[in-house]
Parts: sequence; structure tokens; C-alpha cells
Amino acid sequence: MSKADVLNRLKSEKVIALIRADSSASLLDCARALAAGGLTCIELTMTTPNAIECCAQVARELPHVLLGLGTVLDADTAKRGIAAGAKFIVTPAVRPAVIAACKEAGVPILSGALTPTEACTAWDAGADVIKVFPAEFFGPAYIKSLKAPFPHMQFLPTGGVTPETVGDFLKAGAFATAAGSALVAPAALKAGDWAAITKRAQEFVAAANAAK
Repeated sequence: MSKADVLNRLKSEKVIALIRADSSASLLDCARALAAGGLTCIELTMTTPNAIECCAQVARELPHVLLGLGTVLDADTAKRGIAAGAKFIVTPAVRPAVIAACKEAGVPILSGALTPTEACTAWDAGADVIKVFPAEFFGPAYIKSLKAPFPHMQFLPTGGVTPETVGDFLKAGAFATAAGSALVAPAALKAGDWAAITKRAQEFVAAANAAK
């Protein structure tokens, strides 16, 4: 899958599901539950134990899932994630070495940033998408404000994205959105309540589609 194909799929699906867990044991089932609800763009975070191994397992057993690795802070982790099957890499902040490693590998890099200066720094370094994080403190209006001087940049708000706000973020000009605990509730993940996670995914899909 080319870089353009990956980016087009992220934009088309509109919501990236973030899975942060205390254990790797349930990640595969969680990914299946999200996919059953219509969300097949999934980001596993490095804050999860054995994240690289989990990445390889999901990539192997769920080939229909577009898998990314998030909370990546250094180039070596990015390279390991890509080797394990990650189709995109996400950082929580501007990390030039990670951007460079992804550019070299031909893999999309979604670089974390918050301020206009950080967004420009990441974009100039070669980021494909600017992950606006944490977005919950500024809301959709901030995305609209950033798009005014930077219409050429692609913004991915992360934090504060819910079924109630996802449409507003998209209408404000977001490339796509990403949701973590508002989508994959920690209690549901811990209890293995896959039906609840599937239902929540369906709510996100419906709200995002309604924003067309």
C-alpha cells in the first residue's frame, strides 16, 4: 500500500481508533471489535506493554485493519514499528528524527504539534499530517483558526473527539480525527466488553458520516 493510499484511507474513514491498554492480552480482540463497528484505522500506542509484538500480531491476523503505531518518540522505535507491520506512525510531539525515518521508509508520519510554530516546524520537516494534540482544550474552532493561515496543511485533532464533536472537527477542516478513551473506554477494555466497543465505534462512524 502506497503512502497516498494510506492517507486516502485515513481521510475517508475519518476516525482513527487509539488503543491504550495496561496489557497486550486483549488488544487483538479490541481491534476486532472496532473493525466490526466500522473503524478499521487503528493506532496501537507504545504506552502499551509489548506494543511492537502486538503490532506484528494485529498486522498478521487482521490484514484488513490499517494499523498504525503511536506515541513514537525516536527513530529506532519508528523503524521497528514499520518492520512489524505499522502502515503509519504517530508522535505526540514534534520529533524530527522520527519524521526523517518515516520519510526515508516511505511511510506516512502524523506528527504531534499544538502551536502554529510547532505545526510549521513539523510540516517543514516533512510531516504528512499534523496531529493537533491535545485538542480538547481548544476544540473545533482551533482547527478552523489553523486552517486560515495554513490551508495547505492537514490537521488531525486528537483529544476531545466524541460522537458529539467529531462532526464539528471535520466541518472545521480537519483531515480526519483520532479518539482514544472516548471510543475505547478503559472499563470496557478491561472487562472485555467487545459488544460495547463495537457499539461505540458504530456511533462514531454514524456521527462522522453525518458531517459530510
